[in-house]
Amino acid sequence: MPTAPARLYRVSEAMELLSLSRSVIYELIRSGRLRSVQEGRSRRIPGSAIAEYIALLESEAS
Repeated sequence: MPTAPARLYRVSEAMELLSLSRSVIYELIRSGRLRSVQEGRSRRIPGSAIAEYIALLESEAS
């Protein structure tokens, strides 16, 4: 059974998914709370990193 490739989101897409501003996204990346990868000159955020960040927020809330 073939698997779909992992989705890499642009910062602007991650902003929409997480309802956060560009500066907050970059601060999360700098602080290590949101993983990202460099693809050429572009910064991309793996879908798994977004899921991990949401799980982190949920664990901190409980």
